Amino acid sequence: MQGRALSVGIGAGGLETTDMVLNIGPQHPATHGVLRLQLVVDGERIVAAEPIVGYMHRGAEKLFEVRDYRQIIVLANRHDWLSAFSNELGVVLGVERMLGMEVPERAVWARTLLAELNRVLNHLMFLGSYPLELGAITPIFYAFREREELQAVMEEVSGGRMHYMFNRVGGLKEDLPAGWLGRARAAVSAVRRRMPDIEGLVSGNEIVEARTRGVGVLTREIAAAYGVSGPIARASGLDVDLRRDEPYLAYDRLFGPGGPGRVVTRTDGDALARLECLLEQVHVSLDLADACIDEMGSLATGPINVRLPKVLRVPEGHTYCWTENPLGFNGYYLVSRGDKVPWRLKLRSASFGNVQVLTELLPGTLISDMVAILGSMFFVVGDVDK
Repeated sequence: MQGRALSVGIGAGGLETTDMVLNIGPQHPATHGVLRLQLVVDGERIVAAEPIVGYMHRGAEKLFEVRDYRQIIVLANRHDWLSAFSNELGVVLGVERMLGMEVPERAVWARTLLAELNRVLNHLMFLGSYPLELGAITPIFYAFREREELQAVMEEVSGGRMHYMFNRVGGLKEDLPAGWLGRARAAVSAVRRRMPDIEGLVSGNEIVEARTRGVGVLTREIAAAYGVSGPIARASGLDVDLRRDEPYLAYDRLFGPGGPGRVVTRTDGDALARLECLLEQVHVSLDLADACIDEMGSLATGPINVRLPKVLRVPEGHTYCWTENPLGFNGYYLVSRGDKVPWRLKLRSASFGNVQVLTELLPGTLISDMVAILGSMFFVVGDVDK
């Protein structure tokens, strides 16, 4: 944390005050990774804030352009390592759309199930780490206990703990292991049964509420103007969820009449509302996962992918495919010139919008509230920098 004097003036009561430029990061325990915040502060109050990104930039979009459509999946799942399965999904859905490819029904439901399990894993990480930033260490142990339940079934089916590499153009890498659906149901049930332990530590906690209620209020209008999406936008009253509004996979049936899908929203727009949205969304995703398991149990056996040619070429054209990732909208703009590699693949990540709005959110707040606000924005720095 470094600072330097910016200007001198006369404050309230005739006292001489000095504005100071304060650098939080790029390596700081409050920044969820290598992020730099350049603050202008007057005493304890933040006057201006500028997020400075790029410290983790690895040129993923250019790397996409020199790898074929099978290989780019390994790059796609790394920008938000907490949402790896969902990242893979956006790429393969875009390629399949350009190919006009129909994916087997079993693959559609299996992808939906795995995407929701990945969503719960993502949310549990933030539900554990955010209280840690507020001074509470216990919730992270409970959150990781529940993560391990789901991590075990995700690892069994894919072979990976973080970068699953299980999606393929045309479906999934391979069929689900024998008895896996039963073990997935047991894991979902265990997490659902023990979620009250985490909620009991966080919901209604006097210290958590004192640090978050009315802190970092993000209005609906500013959220929309800055392209904020996901649980952060919905906590500000933006009732938008691509699973319901532009459904893909099996979400049209899950969010349709009689389905378990629902969109969680709040109107306060403060740090507490964002935390509450995340907590409630875990329950919704567990309901969706159960519905997928039920449906898969009733499906007849059959293929889980489409056989592809040795060299996969995508017809000339372009498409934009976006999905409702755990942290918000994740979009891939794919341009093909008929070759086996993308001519252009542009990534629109959820975390970027969630970070750039800090310019509006932090001015006027106290330095002591900065960590509570920053932690409640739920971003992954690799997803910002790409």
